[in-house]
Amino acid sequence: MIILTIVLGTKAVAQELNCEVSVINTPSLQVGPVEKEVFTELQGAIYDFMNNTRWTNDVFEIEERINMSILITITDIPSTTTYEGKIQVQSTRPVYNTAYNTNLFNFVDNNFKIDYARNTALLFSIDQHRSNLTSILAFYAYMVLAYDYDSFSPEGGTPYFTKAQIIANNAKNSGDPGWLPSGKKNNRYWMVDNALQSVFKPLRTTYYNYHRKGFDVMYNNLAGGRAEVLTCMESLIPIQRSRPGSLNLQMFLTAKSQELIDLFSQAEISEKNKAVSALKRLDPANSSKYQEILN
Repeated sequence: MIILTIVLGTKAVAQELNCEVSVINTPSLQVGPVEKEVFTELQGAIYDFMNNTRWTNDVFEIEERINMSILITITDIPSTTTYEGKIQVQSTRPVYNTAYNTNLFNFVDNNFKIDYARNTALLFSIDQHRSNLTSILAFYAYMVLAYDYDSFSPEGGTPYFTKAQIIANNAKNSGDPGWLPSGKKNNRYWMVDNALQSVFKPLRTTYYNYHRKGFDVMYNNLAGGRAEVLTCMESLIPIQRSRPGSLNLQMFLTAKSQELIDLFSQAEISEKNKAVSALKRLDPANSSKYQEILN
């Protein structure tokens, strides 16, 4: 009897995120061999958590994963299992028909305080604040997803903003820093709350128009794409007028400022003047930086 063995090829399906992770300490913080081993283990645990968790119900191919990075800088170790410092989260988005990746999310969170013991599994539930570490990581995973989805379809990120808000609401009574609705409005609680408020709707519209109608068409129509980006900048002025210095608008400008300078530096003088005027109104603290466009 002849037995035929048929091998069926399976298509590799990836999780949503392609996340690089680094855990370091400030030079002023003296750490020994044990702490260095803990940092290495923590870095690996975060890498596995971010890249192996299923964050959506959508199917992503390997090349479709969202590129992001996490840099955690430890500045203090109050106890053997408590670590304080900051976390920087960044993500990028490919521009259609080019090798260029545009910054989509870039935020430095100075309210980073976690408890972590070696060989501890990172467990997360959307329904409860199980640990500050996993709540922070999941929060930023959903924020990165939300802005990425917003950039591909109008308000496409709403389900992920909603999940990030659930995490923030679960954590706000934990006593852990960065979640409180009181005090300065520059923490995680306000980041997602703002994103879902109607006053910030022009910003969410901008994430779509800037990328899909602006940068994604520039390969074939540079002038048209650049004009759309200018329209986007002008549409954000009412937000600055009603919520001056708001966290979400500053996050957008932090991610995009150099890109905008590079883009409009090649424009006609009339468009340069309009861009500089809009950007100075949106980001007055960096007015001198935008003056480079006219040079």
